[in-house]
Amino acid sequence: MSVDIWLSLASVIFVLGALTLTRIAPDAILMAALVFLIVTDVLTPQEALAGFANTGVMTIAALYVVAAGLRETGAVQWLANRLLGQPHTIKYAQLRMLLPVSGLSAFMNNTAIVAMFIPAIQEWSRRLSLSPSKLLLPLSYIAILGGTCTLIGTSTNLVVDGLLQSRQGVELGMFDLAWVGVPVLLLGGGFLILFADRLLPRRDSVVDQVSKAREYGVEFIVTPGGPLAGKSIAEAGLRSLQHGYLADIERQSYLMTAVPPETRLMEGDTLVFIGAPECASELRRVRGLTPASGDVRKLEIDHHQRCLVEAVVSRDFVGLGQTVRESRFRTRFQAVILSISRQGRRLPGKLGDIRLQTGDTLLMEAGEEFVEQYRYRRDFLLVSALNDSTPPDFRKAPLALGILVLMVGVSGLGLMSILEAVLLAGGGMLVGRCVTVSKARRTIDLSVLIVIAASFSLGAAMTQSGAAQSIAGLMVHADMSPLLALAMIYLLTVLFTEIITNNAAAVLMFPIAISVAERLDVSFMPFVIALMFAASASFMTPLGYQTNLMVMGPGGYRMLDYLRLGMPLSLIVGCTVVLLVPLFWHF
Repeated sequence: MSVDIWLSLASVIFVLGALTLTRIAPDAILMAALVFLIVTDVLTPQEALAGFANTGVMTIAALYVVAAGLRETGAVQWLANRLLGQPHTIKYAQLRMLLPVSGLSAFMNNTAIVAMFIPAIQEWSRRLSLSPSKLLLPLSYIAILGGTCTLIGTSTNLVVDGLLQSRQGVELGMFDLAWVGVPVLLLGGGFLILFADRLLPRRDSVVDQVSKAREYGVEFIVTPGGPLAGKSIAEAGLRSLQHGYLADIERQSYLMTAVPPETRLMEGDTLVFIGAPECASELRRVRGLTPASGDVRKLEIDHHQRCLVEAVVSRDFVGLGQTVRESRFRTRFQAVILSISRQGRRLPGKLGDIRLQTGDTLLMEAGEEFVEQYRYRRDFLLVSALNDSTPPDFRKAPLALGILVLMVGVSGLGLMSILEAVLLAGGGMLVGRCVTVSKARRTIDLSVLIVIAASFSLGAAMTQSGAAQSIAGLMVHADMSPLLALAMIYLLTVLFTEIITNNAAAVLMFPIAISVAERLDVSFMPFVIALMFAASASFMTPLGYQTNLMVMGPGGYRMLDYLRLGMPLSLIVGCTVVLLVPLFWHF
């Protein structure tokens, strides 16, 4: 093999290893690989940077603006409230959820859909006495399945379509994937409706599940000279809290557990309360109690301008793996962590010594502008709508929905390309004031776009160096059945998707899929279509797809829950795709 092949394979192995084993930001890893390929002359600068001019990448960027317009006008909530209805059983609730979620995710960013439906389904579950743990993971899976039905449903579809256009001169239509995507949605959705209730846990009573799925421990101090000193727990009103209960009292160096209601409070006592996120808000209104965290008093924010915020730590959080103290959280974010919940369970011990992990749900005290400032940043996945004080402009909702319908219509009928339709729709959202320019700018996730565009250089290096052809030669032989080769490509792509990002998996596997088709002397289209579905089929881990991670805290899920429900769903989706794709795209 040539030197270029070895250099290309080394860059791919470096990217896979760095994405899997380190906490370095994915965009930094991919850009480092791009620079390496340029410096070693595997690619020219024009070839390496071609991804930044790819139509798929630009379409994704414009779709962020369209999604922002739909979100800011409340169009999704407006539709959801009318379509969710008032079901009284888990199966009927899942059925009512299937249509709006899958329909919207076919034309919108899945992350935005799930972010807006999480609080709606939590409130829905509370009002109807249903368990949200039976609904939130199916919400993520349905959003993923719905996104496979159209070309703009997932960024992966657009990335692969961009590769098809630039490398093979083939352009897919808006609804070409629906021939396979709709059956996959119906079979996968049917499986979820029939079996999700049995396979997913009901860890607490139905009414309490929402609160206890994110159980926190918060500490307050009896203020010296305050009105509570000398009163019993019952007299202070701390035995009848609505959202939590008093668990322990720390008095000097002595810990009092299971304290009776007649216990007298003393100045400086540290009271440990356990309960729902609202418990901290309830205790802040009790005169004579102050938060035990010294950092709260150091916040340079007026007390009346503070609010409680609940956020999930993303895989791109800057202090991942560090303790709260080491991450300099208060200084960096102007927010103080009151409590941390991990996989639905509160974490005991000193907050400053807890190491932050992906998926941790934080209860914080911050300024009123925190939610707006960090809603679109990659550090957090904000899942609590209770503290979002910016109400949507529902008057613009019909206009935003009209722009979306027009975008889908003109591209679906072939009157203009998908890129042109999406660019005009994004402009329409700005001109119609469905979203401001500043919010649209913050909505565009540059780190995601950089990861996608830079990963194109890896695909180009694999193709031009001959590495993809060499790998294809090791995978298949001339007498192998094309259907078996298709299944191998699908399986390998799913494996990469669960380990690294779905878009990077698609770009890495694209040249290998093309080379396998060429070696078997068959059409490359069935392999490319199967690749599109495989790169989106992340159901077995919370880290493979962002929406899976977003529902982990609110649903109180464990890793095993994803395997229990996701493994059979992956098998159903995989078999359906491998069997149906050759019927519509012949070998």
